[in-house]
Order: sequence, then C-alpha cells, then structure tokens
Amino acid sequence: MKPTAEELAAAQDAIIDDVIGPDLRVLFCGINPGLWSGATGRHFARPGNRFWPALHRSGFTPRQLRPEEQDELLGLGLGITNVVARTTAKADELSAEEYRLGGKALVERVERWRPKALAVLGIGAYRAAFGRPKASVGPQELGLGGATEDTRVWLLPNPSGLNAHYTLDGIAAEFRRLREAVEG
Repeated sequence: MKPTAEELAAAQDAIIDDVIGPDLRVLFCGINPGLWSGATGRHFARPGNRFWPALHRSGFTPRQLRPEEQDELLGLGLGITNVVARTTAKADELSAEEYRLGGKALVERVERWRPKALAVLGIGAYRAAFGRPKASVGPQELGLGGATEDTRVWLLPNPSGLNAHYTLDGIAAEFRRLREAVEG
C-alpha cells in the first residue's frame, strides 16, 4: 500500500528494525532507510528499488520476495541492516559524523552476529563510514578489524532506482559474485 504524503513526512527520522539473527551467510547493509521504508517499516520498500529483484536474480532467493516478506530472509541465512539507522528523504541529508558513528555501530552488530559476509550497498557510505576513500565494488582486502576479521566485507552497488551507474542486471551480477564467493 502506498504511503500518503502525510505518512511519508511523519516517517522522517524514524528507525526500522534490522532483519538480523545468528548464522547469517550475508548481512546486507544499506546506507539508511528512505521515507517509504520508514512509513512502511520495511527495508528497500520504495517501488523502483532494485534490491529485491537483484537478490532473486542473483540466486540468493528462490523467488522474488516483496518488502513485506523481509523476515523470510532469516530462513535463507540473510539479513538486512543499515550504516545509519534513521530515515531521510535522501542519503545526502546524512552528516559525516552520522556515517562515522554508524560505521562504529555496524562493527558492533557484526561482532555480535558474526555473519560470514557483510555486503555494504553503497560505495560512498562505506568510504565515509570507514575512512577508505579508494574502496570499490567487490571484496575488500581489509576487514572491519578486531573480532570481525572472520566476516568478509563486500561492496555492492546501491540498488536505489536513483543509481544510474548500474542496471538491474549489473547489480544482480555483483550480487551473484558475492553469493558464489560465500557458497564456494
């Protein structure tokens, strides 16, 4: 159901729950939830976001899930979190300090849940949160440090419909590379 303009406005700065638990193969990490996600309480909820189609096309899910089915990911060994928890209309509303603090909180979640892989969906967010300005799509040589070294870190393209650098097929291909590495 499409949120009203009032519901979207009220969703500013909302927090939605992570989809997270033990024994995850991959913890997908968005930049931060948008207003549509805040209004619905579902990750990657805005129509046109390519997360759910890419997840299916890459072979992570047996069928294309809808945002309201996000909890089914746990049974597949998959989870969702964000670098910054609060919702905004656009990621450019986030400050450098929010990214830095979000990166620290993300390390704590990874240390607690110990997924096999952390897939950050957004190169700029990863660069800002972890001070790695030259990071690029794909596996990262450096882990997050400390107890998180057993978690592989991957950067994936942002699946937002606003990301014109990648087509859905291109995003799905990068997701597939991660799936094959985790399964292999």
